Amino acid sequence: MFLGSRPLFLFALAVTLAAAPAHARDGGALQDFKLPGMTDYRGPHDRAAPHSEKDGEITLSAQLIDKGPDITRGLVWRVFKPKPGPDGKLPMVASAHGGTSVFHLDPGSYLVHAAYGRAGATKRITVTDHAKHESMVLDAGGLKLNAVLSGGVRIPPKKLRFSIYDSETDSHGEHALIIPNVQPDTVVRLNAGTYHVVSTYGAVNAVIRSDIRVEAGKLTAATVEHRAAEITLKLVRDSGGEAIADTSWSVLNQAGDPIKESVGAFAPMVLAEGDYTAIAKNRDRIYQKDFTVVAGRNTEVEVIASEENAIDPEEGAD
Repeated sequence: MFLGSRPLFLFALAVTLAAAPAHARDGGALQDFKLPGMTDYRGPHDRAAPHSEKDGEITLSAQLIDKGPDITRGLVWRVFKPKPGPDGKLPMVASAHGGTSVFHLDPGSYLVHAAYGRAGATKRITVTDHAKHESMVLDAGGLKLNAVLSGGVRIPPKKLRFSIYDSETDSHGEHALIIPNVQPDTVVRLNAGTYHVVSTYGAVNAVIRSDIRVEAGKLTAATVEHRAAEITLKLVRDSGGEAIADTSWSVLNQAGDPIKESVGAFAPMVLAEGDYTAIAKNRDRIYQKDFTVVAGRNTEVEVIASEENAIDPEEGAD
């Protein structure tokens, strides 16, 4: 269970989202794609087979919102036959990347899926021997996430990650993961709706959870505030002395539960604000020190290897 850190938004700003190039991490994955009554496909082919006189020409375009401008880049089109093949999967007969795309297909009925990052929509189309145009509204927007410390202090991007979950919970009270490990200031394209976002600073317990709404045709920029700090533990013989090598560390929360273990002369970590106990073991001696983490105040915590801080090994944490 994560400690401390209440959800706190500094701001969430929605602005009009143009049809911008897709970010490399958005992908066009079909993993969330569910056709009505179908869950799989067979194929794929890069494009439809060379067209013949009997083929029909169809132009496909997509917009973020109704009557909005066409998306010009970042789309992934996939065209499926509407009936499963002998293997029970939907055969994929054509695909294309980019914006508006033209397909030459045999006359008949098809299912088309358009993916734009993690946003997508499915539509049934009919191809005839006459050229026609079909348009799809994705009802999608963008989400850009970031986080700061108290007072607006910047957090190093390499220590910050976001995960985006479905806002609804299952029978176990869990949110289904949609996108893990999103870097700050990355634009993620999503269908309009509310999402459960988890911001993680470091790798211990500095975690913020918030629900964010994505609006169709807009870019929502949301920044959260972490109440945490970077702490470096070191075992020394005297205050201000050199850190003692080959030290095993264990950090306990206020309830006495271990939340972090490491080995080394220094033990750097990010902790949510609160009270903790550091346990340091070097050779056959164990020392401890209680300390408090203040939000936004990065500091070193020295554990003095003295009799005053020594504890009985049988009572210590190995």
